[in-house]
Amino acid sequence: MSASSPDAAIRPVPTAELEQIARGEHGHPHALLGPHPYDGAVTLRVLRPLAERVVARGTFGEIALEHEHEGVWAGVLPVADVPDYRLVVTYDGVEVGPQDDAYRFLPTLGEVDLHLINEGRHENLWQVLGARVHHYEAPGAAAVDGTSFAVWAPAARGVRLKGDFNRWDGREHPMRQLGTSGVWELFVPDVGSGTAYKFAILGPDGQWREKADPMATWAEQPPHTASKVFASSHVWGDGEWMAARREKHPVAEPMSVYEMHLASWRKNYDGSLWSWEQLADDLVAYLADLRFTHVELMPVMQHPFGGSWGYHVTGYFAADSRFGDPDGLKLLIDRLHQAGIGVILDWVPGHFATDEWALARFDGTPLYESPDPQRGWHPEWGSFIFDFGRPEVRNFLYANALYWLEEFHADGLRVDGVASMLYLDYARKDGEWTPNIHGGHENLEAVQFLQEMNATVYKRVPGITTIAEESTSWPGVTRATSSDGLGFGFKWNMGWMHDSLGYLAREPVHRSYHHGELTFSLVYAFSENYVLPLSHDEVVHGKGSLLRKMPGDRWQQLANLRAYLGFMWAHPGKQLLFMGSEFGQESEWAESRELDWWLLDHPEHRGLHALVRDLNGVYRDTAALWRRDHEGAGFSWIDANDAGRNVFSFVRRGAEGDADLVCVANFAAVPHPGYRLGLPAAGRWEEVLNSDASVYSGSGVGNLGGVEAVAGDWSGQPAHADVVLPPLATVWFRKAD
Repeated sequence: MSASSPDAAIRPVPTAELEQIARGEHGHPHALLGPHPYDGAVTLRVLRPLAERVVARGTFGEIALEHEHEGVWAGVLPVADVPDYRLVVTYDGVEVGPQDDAYRFLPTLGEVDLHLINEGRHENLWQVLGARVHHYEAPGAAAVDGTSFAVWAPAARGVRLKGDFNRWDGREHPMRQLGTSGVWELFVPDVGSGTAYKFAILGPDGQWREKADPMATWAEQPPHTASKVFASSHVWGDGEWMAARREKHPVAEPMSVYEMHLASWRKNYDGSLWSWEQLADDLVAYLADLRFTHVELMPVMQHPFGGSWGYHVTGYFAADSRFGDPDGLKLLIDRLHQAGIGVILDWVPGHFATDEWALARFDGTPLYESPDPQRGWHPEWGSFIFDFGRPEVRNFLYANALYWLEEFHADGLRVDGVASMLYLDYARKDGEWTPNIHGGHENLEAVQFLQEMNATVYKRVPGITTIAEESTSWPGVTRATSSDGLGFGFKWNMGWMHDSLGYLAREPVHRSYHHGELTFSLVYAFSENYVLPLSHDEVVHGKGSLLRKMPGDRWQQLANLRAYLGFMWAHPGKQLLFMGSEFGQESEWAESRELDWWLLDHPEHRGLHALVRDLNGVYRDTAALWRRDHEGAGFSWIDANDAGRNVFSFVRRGAEGDADLVCVANFAAVPHPGYRLGLPAAGRWEEVLNSDASVYSGSGVGNLGGVEAVAGDWSGQPAHADVVLPPLATVWFRKAD
């Protein structure tokens, strides 16, 4: 270390700049604070507003700093080069330290990162913004561990960092603005995982606002609102699954989805929520037993109000802390993968929560939300709408999609509320919206975002899928973006859901007059790649449970439901069933309590549960039911017009070498013995599934031992057999080898 001037002066700083530092309005605090060579020595300034005494310690000895102005302390270190030093600070007679100084470190973001952020093209945004535990190799000093904090707040006049490490006094840690990027950054040494923090942001209106970190990966449990530093230590064990996923094309793979709300699936005896670890033990075993191929989790992102079911998000990069830390969610997904179960996460890029401590008016201006209330406010849901025309906001969202797919190994994203994003007049009356530049009602910026998001995730993460909750006739939802489609992998078939539930809700004697409600879906079944959704939306808000939608007494209700699920699993498209429906949940779903598990003590409900297990098992093993879901050639009616007997029959076909499957559904309350059924080939046909079987608590009517088809045209088929159709039942037949 070079010798210093014995009479070196303190590097002078204008009082006005010191006042700016004290007020938190200086965009470049590192230019004043920390060590600065001057006059043959090093001037050290630190900001400790409530301190009684500040001492710097190092190889140079111990130097007491003098209070200079409004909490700024200054002194001269008797060295020529910047040394490694620590501070000891006295508050109310108590010494704190030695502690490192945040203002001796260079920025942790590079120019390329800042350029990509400004362009809205930083695909790994979570790796540069937020709070990242960082190992800092400081020149000429020992390596230091700490946390790098960075936040995008372009309109802010100043940003302070407050948290556990500074007794929640943000005055000690003003952040620096990195050029004109709008990004504010500060590396704080000796801060690690588990530390709670917030940003204090001075808006252009002169008001300070305390904000949670938009990029935080962990948060305090509600009602607390601070963000938390998190460093993952999870070691993944799903390598085999991930390698296989890269080679898959989900549209031509089996997909039967169990949709669930984690907080109300099961609860502890005291009413508290299960942890990620409990779910990893019991949920995985439950789903594996039922043989579902996928589970869809309603939003697991941080949200303050449980009654929103997770659809009013405040922390887009943070796993819900009610269940534990983010590694717990990774453990759950890891275990699901190891059990052969894919994971789809509900994702909400269309709107966000209004809580003042979160994204709303983040830097004192409409930043994440559109400044135009006709585009930035959702009148139906009482939430803010993202500004899809701002590249940085689109970047925030598609980087978030990548984050869950890459960091948490999610296999797909079900995108909530796509219809509300696509239309400027969604939930708005005349005069409450303004047409686009072409005079139409399409939200062109939202379309651009969805295309950009889909193109990006499919490029980066092969084998995953995205699923649109889209309830209109928007063309090309699942068409490739290169062909001007939105680029989704699948779309929810809301029309099928509405029509089929309407049909099933009728008494069997009236169904013949509404036969077309079940056949109409095949008119458009191959216009998109569809998921058939019996979701949470159909069992809340007075709609009743799936079981209660069915007419008749309890036996008939269960028989109707079994027949309906058998028809659904054979229908073109992937299946989605909300939790509880697999055993006939009787009461309407409520997020405040767990499912009615006691129903499984009753044999008729255990029978429905067993049917769902067998539906999934046969479905997985029958390629004809999924390999050509997206092709019209994979389906043909046998008889779509037997309205008088409430019967529907059709063939599902796979690729060459796959055995055909014939489905016959009888939605009449009486059996049809001796029913002549056209079949694709003569020979023996096995009854591989019968929803009226005794094992499912049905009446036991059926075709044990199978049926013998003989040559002879019938219903456009080259062969036929006389079969028994049980009442309120679906039967599947497959050609014997």
